Amino acid sequence: MAPETIDPNTAPPLRVRTITAGREIPGLPETGILEEDLVFLDSARSEFLQAGLEVQTVRLATQSLVRSADAKFLSLALPVLERMDSLVSEIDALLSIGPIEHQGGSAEAIANWAAALIQATSNLSFSISVASPEGGIDARAQRVAARIMLALAAATAGGGSNFRFAAAAHIPPGTPYFPVALHAGEPAFSIGLESARLVELAFDGASDLPTARSRLRQILDERVKPIAAIATAIADQHCRKFLGIDLSPAPGLDASIALAIENLTGLPFGSASTLSACATVTGAIAEASIPRCGYSGLMLPVLEDIRLAQRAAEGRFSLNDLLLYSAVCGTGLDVVPLPGDIDTHSLEAIVGDVAALAHRLQKPLAARLLPIPGKAAGELVKFDNPYLTDAVVMAVT
Repeated sequence: MAPETIDPNTAPPLRVRTITAGREIPGLPETGILEEDLVFLDSARSEFLQAGLEVQTVRLATQSLVRSADAKFLSLALPVLERMDSLVSEIDALLSIGPIEHQGGSAEAIANWAAALIQATSNLSFSISVASPEGGIDARAQRVAARIMLALAAATAGGGSNFRFAAAAHIPPGTPYFPVALHAGEPAFSIGLESARLVELAFDGASDLPTARSRLRQILDERVKPIAAIATAIADQHCRKFLGIDLSPAPGLDASIALAIENLTGLPFGSASTLSACATVTGAIAEASIPRCGYSGLMLPVLEDIRLAQRAAEGRFSLNDLLLYSAVCGTGLDVVPLPGDIDTHSLEAIVGDVAALAHRLQKPLAARLLPIPGKAAGELVKFDNPYLTDAVVMAVT
């Protein structure tokens, strides 16, 4: 893959990646209640825009709406979820229906239903919980997740449907990032940022890791506190609880977290010292004096970061390396392109490793894996998605 050029001067220091409202819905048929949340999201978006901040998306998360994998429940749920998708799409919002239940149905039936759901909707995301603080590691959920991934890969052309699904491990309510977002309790909202440029600014010219950590903590406090203040004012105005900001410095196609790390280490991402640099980012985030929620770690989404995709194409890091970095980062394996002929057992094993790491470290991680039909490891894949870069399919070893 030919390397693409990233001009750091073209990207703003940060963007509001998402304003995510949360709501518990009493029952699936009672979708009219969502209109209040959509009005709130539209108003909140306007408030941030008036403050001069770009808002990429507004989103709505619920509690787990698919509470049974019984065939009858799934068949009744599908048309209701279609209507909910249409409702949120009217204001260009996104919807997460939380982790779906897998008990009461076969893995094949659930996977087929999931494929039908993806085909019938455009703005809806969901997950399946493969590990939780209460229930531990769920081996059956891992198998079901793998079957869903394969079904979604074949559901639409290009293999991009898995962008809207993930295996979730230890994800807390109030996480603003999709597809793992879920909600519990009173109506609330949280914020997610695209702030890789802040890491670049902090690390530029830093002489060592402690200096880089201190500078990043300082710049987060300076640049993000005003966003928290706006969110607090919105919460007061709308009598809705503000849960905090997920400080994970999400990248964009014009702002690379891998480039920021390379500026600090002086070496290509994936070289020795990459793990230490990742830990430096996460450490600074933990020390920032800003109300936090969600992952609040380091995101390494292969398909959303041009430099990260470039280094993957060069073979500088593997799937297992990404999992290693997850031990000190925040999200797990995110938007990773995999060979189209990967089997259920291999996918289940990868998901199982993410679940084991999340449970052992008691931290939120997820696996958003994209098997690409017809593509083998090392082959180029392109997506019809403005947030995804061209990349090569990663090998499974």
